[in-house]
Amino acid sequence: MIRKLIEKTRSVRRFQENKRIGIDQLRQLVHLARFGGSARNAQPLKYMIVTESKLRERIFNLLKWAGYLKDWPGPDRGERPVAYIVCMLDRKRCKGPEREAHFDLGIASQNILLGAAEQGIYGCRIAAFSRDISKILYLEERYKVILVLALGYPAEKVVIEKLKKDGDIRYWRDEKNVHHVPKRSLEDILLPVKKLPFE
Repeated sequence: MIRKLIEKTRSVRRFQENKRIGIDQLRQLVHLARFGGSARNAQPLKYMIVTESKLRERIFNLLKWAGYLKDWPGPDRGERPVAYIVCMLDRKRCKGPEREAHFDLGIASQNILLGAAEQGIYGCRIAAFSRDISKILYLEERYKVILVLALGYPAEKVVIEKLKKDGDIRYWRDEKNVHHVPKRSLEDILLPVKKLPFE
């Protein structure tokens, strides 16, 4: 059922680094991305799959992990992603403002993460990274890296929490390293239709 799949598709930042993901599996996840909607049907996104260990290490060092966890620099060795899908904007295919591509990116990345979760693979969208990533991937000027998807089999538990009355949306880790993510309730995000004054 799609609801259960969506509910279990959570951001994971600690992985079983000794458990690999096959290249065919990763290609099939990118295949899911291409079915997402695209503004003007421009389809300006391109992807690069990275699994080679030395390149993964170089990418890892350019990423910023979990902004709300100030004292956590990212996963330790043995818990790092086993694959990255680097998402890029192909400027030559962009038909409108670049910002339109971010709508496409949201759809495409969710397709990838849903497809991954169905196989027990989880990931994290990372948009905070050094621009040096383009250099280490030897990208042409036309390609702009806009998102990095870190992927692997999870080595942590993620729990959804009801947002407290103080409205604090920051995620946190407890003493057992369980990751807690507050979410707003349906009542909080759903506005009623108001009667217009002339009705």
